[in-house]
Amino acid sequence: MTDQKFLKPIPVILDTDIGWDIDDTWALITLLNSPELDLRMVLTSTGNTPLRAKLVAKLLEVAGRTDIPVGIGLHQDDNFNMQDDWVDGYSLRHYPGRIYAEGVSTLVNMLMDAPEPLTLISIAPLPNIAAALDLEPRIAQHARIVGMHGSLRRGYAGSALPTAEYNVKVDVPACRKVFSAPWDITITPLDTCGIVSLHGDQYRRVRDAGTPLTKALMANVRIWGRNITPEWRGNLDVEKESSTLFDTVAVYLAFSEELLQMEQLGISITDVGETVIDDQAKKIHCATGWKDLAGFEDLLVKRVIGAG
Repeated sequence: MTDQKFLKPIPVILDTDIGWDIDDTWALITLLNSPELDLRMVLTSTGNTPLRAKLVAKLLEVAGRTDIPVGIGLHQDDNFNMQDDWVDGYSLRHYPGRIYAEGVSTLVNMLMDAPEPLTLISIAPLPNIAAALDLEPRIAQHARIVGMHGSLRRGYAGSALPTAEYNVKVDVPACRKVFSAPWDITITPLDTCGIVSLHGDQYRRVRDAGTPLTKALMANVRIWGRNITPEWRGNLDVEKESSTLFDTVAVYLAFSEELLQMEQLGISITDVGETVIDDQAKKIHCATGWKDLAGFEDLLVKRVIGAG
């Protein structure tokens, strides 16, 4: 891992659809416990974004980080999220920090006003960032993107068949707009993020750590586990193992690539959301394989429990 000990932390904004799959919650906690990163705002993406913002705000309160503002992204529906029980009775009005109702315009202002380029960590579909580009195309000169998007040579769970990955296929036009803008883009596709999970002693260390954030994490994991469909749950036992922790890899890529194999690849997007290697398309920095997956999972445990 790149040694950031004596370097200035990298300023980042997190764009997340937290509240659906539990990996966003793992990723936010990993980010909060990563000294290499300086979180400037969390922006909620897709669906019921005000409800997602409640989850973010409550987690930031647990972390003692109410200095971090919460931006509400494009509000698309009022649907249920999988972790809603954890924020039952919680009100954004009582969040001690700043809540920005117009999160996309706030994102634009933050990028344009920042004295140095910011890193946008996107672990969600991309309507917020596409809308920000519509408001001010010059933001591409003031940021880089690190995202959890796509499937190049491998699909879910390491399948040999690539597939249309969720964060891309949910909003293909938005993904095309963001991927074609003139900023530097780094992604972890399913090829690398789709095989990350914790088992055995590693998972027990998180489950039993007893810190405020790991207690909040496990409460959300258990709620999520009760609410997901049987088809989604499969044989998963949330007391013994994690689900696939896709989004945590994007957080890592925001400050280091040391544990991953990287390739510069042209990426085009089909109408159904497949991400296809295309020599004629814009080049994107892609994490296509692991040099040390076990090393990453060990680091992930340490970050989540706040041990390094």
